[in-house]
Amino acid sequence: MIVRIMGEGQWKLADSHFAELNTLDDELLAEMEGGDDTGFRRTLGALLDAVRRLGEPLPDDALEPSELILPTPDASLEEVREMLSDDGLIPG
Repeated sequence: MIVRIMGEGQWKLADSHFAELNTLDDELLAEMEGGDDTGFRRTLGALLDAVRRLGEPLPDDALEPSELILPTPDASLEEVREMLSDDGLIPG
């Protein structure tokens, strides 16, 4: 799976990491629905850190189709709400 973090680049992650990322996505969605800005910030940071930790960065000149696009670390709760579909950031 190829994941893009907006403004940072792309990472290649094994499909085996999908469950961990999906758990964080579910938490993020619940915090957004509840208007929990503090929880949203914490979980967005954890989701982005997980991608960086578990993935292998692609070269800057690589442009692969991304199966998942995540917001920048400083994205607001409202900006991320606009990015979401009913399924969250990670398609189920």
